Amino acid sequence: MHTKEYFTSSYDFELPSELIATYPAHPRDHAKLLVYDRATNCITHAHFYDLEKFLPQNVALLFNNTKVIKARLFGHKKSGGKIELLINKALNATDINVYIRGKVKPDMQIFFDAELVAIVKELHDDGSRTVAFEKNGSSLRFEELLPIIDTIGHIPLPPYIQREDNQEDAQEYQSVFAKEEGAVAAPTASLHFTEEQHARICENYKHAYVTLHVGSGTFKPVEAEIITDHPMHSEYYDISAEAKTLLESDTKILSIGTTSTRTVEFYARHKTQLSGEANLFLHPNNKPLRVNHLLTNFHLPKSTLLMLVAAFVGLEKTQELYAEAIKEQYRFYSYGDAMLIL
Repeated sequence: MHTKEYFTSSYDFELPSELIATYPAHPRDHAKLLVYDRATNCITHAHFYDLEKFLPQNVALLFNNTKVIKARLFGHKKSGGKIELLINKALNATDINVYIRGKVKPDMQIFFDAELVAIVKELHDDGSRTVAFEKNGSSLRFEELLPIIDTIGHIPLPPYIQREDNQEDAQEYQSVFAKEEGAVAAPTASLHFTEEQHARICENYKHAYVTLHVGSGTFKPVEAEIITDHPMHSEYYDISAEAKTLLESDTKILSIGTTSTRTVEFYARHKTQLSGEANLFLHPNNKPLRVNHLLTNFHLPKSTLLMLVAAFVGLEKTQELYAEAIKEQYRFYSYGDAMLIL
């Protein structure tokens, strides 16, 4: 007999469409911040620039330093038919997992600007494809592909933003500490930090960086009736030496975002693996072991990210916090406002 935390339908909610943020806050730190303190069961409404007022004294911050790549490419088949390709992740040095809008079959070539060609190698049941990229007949490694797509590709804005990317997104859909190229979605809690605030916090608090290259699976809603039947996507992660030291200490951890949370919690369960593929699904029946506090945005209904929030505060409190955010007109999703769970 499953309790309601196990049912996907428990994580559904109605969101007025005007609360979906389609553009970022300006400046970044002027987004709203909902602070929930579990010890006192208190909710406080603030702004992101107030963050330091709420940070506990002896806490260490863990940031995800992944960098979003221009993963959306527009090309054509030999026949002239248009194709849209979204890079999901590198499978090895030359094989790339992608999503393609348009009909393709194995061995088909897709042509892009800058003499870039993708050769379709495999079609998968989940709708993704494996391709290899070439230029002038020479096979390209993933790291050789990145500078090319940086000039011809587009920032892969999430599907719910429902507009084309623009020049501003190249800066705004990237954290100020983004460094390691490979994500196709931004770790959105990180987007609120300005250079100044990030530098100030790093000066005053212990901190470290992990890398999790966020894949497009992060937007995939849970379709199974029971949440634990959901096949969780996997993403490449790397734990820096500084992060490893922090995680093995008894310092309390504030995780900046769900992505660094998944990285830390995967490592907490598989301590010998400092890098690899993480596919951890946190929910109320699989709670965090190492992360004490969470900074996060407001997430999609029926998403694994919403279930991760419920792993920290429980299902009923999550529903209550989201109802409060809607009532107070918080902006939701990637370019939206933030919540700090203490």
